[in-house]
Amino acid sequence: MSPATGFDGKIAVVTGGARGIGRAICENLAAAGARVVVGYRSRAGEAEATVAGIRDRGGDAVAVQVDVADPESVTEFVASARREFGGPVQFLVNNAAYSRLLEVDELTPARWDLLFRTNAGGPYLTTWAVKDEMIAAGGGAIVNISSINGVSASASTIAYGATKAALNNFTRGCSLAFAKDGIRVNAVAPGLVLTEQSETVTAEQRAAMVETIPLGRGAAPEEIASVVRFLLSDESSYITGETLVVAGGRH
Repeated sequence: MSPATGFDGKIAVVTGGARGIGRAICENLAAAGARVVVGYRSRAGEAEATVAGIRDRGGDAVAVQVDVADPESVTEFVASARREFGGPVQFLVNNAAYSRLLEVDELTPARWDLLFRTNAGGPYLTTWAVKDEMIAAGGGAIVNISSINGVSASASTIAYGATKAALNNFTRGCSLAFAKDGIRVNAVAPGLVLTEQSETVTAEQRAAMVETIPLGRGAAPEEIASVVRFLLSDESSYITGETLVVAGGRH
C-alpha cells in the first residue's frame, strides 16, 4: 500500500495551519488527496498563502478562522468545514497552541489560564465538535500535536509542559473511549522544530537545545508532517492511544 492511503476526497481539519508545522501538515495531507481546512486564529494572510500554495499544486483547501479556546468559535469552525466541503470531518489535527518560554516570575495566572484553555481546552473542544460525525461515518482519525516538554520537564516550560502532559493523557483517554467507534487517537511529541516559532528564542538557547539532541539538529516541519500523515493514514490502522516522540533521539 502507498504510505498515503485513505485520504482521497476526505475532509481533514488542521488547527494552527497557517504556518510552521501546521502548514507542513496541511500541505502533506493535501498532497495525499485530502480536502484540507486550514484553521487559523489571526494570521489570515499566512493561512490564505497556505491555501494558495496547495491549490497551485492541484490540491483542495480552504482557510477558516477559529479561536480554539472559544467554544462558539469552534462550533462555527467545524460547521464551516462541513459547508465548504459538504461532508463529515474524518481527520482532525489539533496543532494550534500557545507556546512561550516563561521564567517562574513571568508565569502569571493569566498566562497559565491561557495556556491551558488553548493547549488542552482547544483539543477537547474540537474533538467533541467532530466526534459524533466521525462515529456516524464509521470512524476517523485524530492526531494531537504535543511536545517533548510534555514528557521531559524544564524550568522555563512549567505551564507549557503541563498542558502537553495533559494532552498526552487526553489522547490516551480518548483512544480508549472511541476505539469501539472506529476512531483512532494518537499524539506526536516533537522536540526542536525549525519554524518561525523557534526564532523567538536566542541563538544561544537554540544551540543549547541542539546539544541535547543525539542527531545533532532540529527537525524540519516536513519531518513532523510526514509522521502525522502516517498516524492518520490506513498504514497505521492498528495504532491508537500512542504519543510518538519525534525529537531526534531526545527523551
